Amino acid sequence: MEFFSAPDIGPLMFAGFALASFATAFIGVFTGTAGGLILLAIMATVMPPTVLIPVHTFVQLGSGVSRTLIMWRRVMRATLLPFMLGAALGAFAGAQAFVSMPQSATLGILAVFILIVTWLPKLGRLGAQNKRFAMVGFGATFLGVFVSATGTLVAPFVASAANDRRDQVATMGALMISVHVLKLVAFSFIGFSVWPYAVLIGAMIATGAAGNWIGEIALNYTTEQRFRMIFQIVLTILALRLLWRALADAGWF
Repeated sequence: MEFFSAPDIGPLMFAGFALASFATAFIGVFTGTAGGLILLAIMATVMPPTVLIPVHTFVQLGSGVSRTLIMWRRVMRATLLPFMLGAALGAFAGAQAFVSMPQSATLGILAVFILIVTWLPKLGRLGAQNKRFAMVGFGATFLGVFVSATGTLVAPFVASAANDRRDQVATMGALMISVHVLKLVAFSFIGFSVWPYAVLIGAMIATGAAGNWIGEIALNYTTEQRFRMIFQIVLTILALRLLWRALADAGWF
């Protein structure tokens, strides 16, 4: 059954995806991470990967744009240009490369790296900020071609650079815009057409914007200490999930 021409998407699933976009956008603002990954997991239960990743990327781009517009005064602008330059190089390198490293090894390295930077935040401040964010932009976009957890990679570095939870959330949204745009450019080269899913994407972007707005209101009512604690706990859970997947893919259990 098709709803608004979206293949295999009925009215209940359409409404469910729109509601999930709202909820995960709220979670993404209030926790500083996790929203996009949770939405990806929900959509993956019914969508094939060839459709899932491009549609999810469009929705996350819309969410990032609305979050940045709502919180644009809090964006740490000095991080944007170096991150975008690194991201452009990462997209080019990722599009040209065949990954010889097994996915299990990639996920395992990413998981351990996130845990280290999350719980030893001084490591996320090593070196000049321009060089640091250029390298993060490169790594996030390069890995984005192969794994879908790149926001989790960027988050600890933004947290280390931000003195305020609102600066962290706003900057995270702005930085991920460039990653999503570059991924969509890559998808256009392989001929994926998003038009059958345009109404679904539009609905999810609209509900995601509402989630961002309410999430920002809730963020203003929490304390910096509580936000940092929630952020570290959520990021740790996501990193352990990646490590679990890595070990499972490697055949350890």
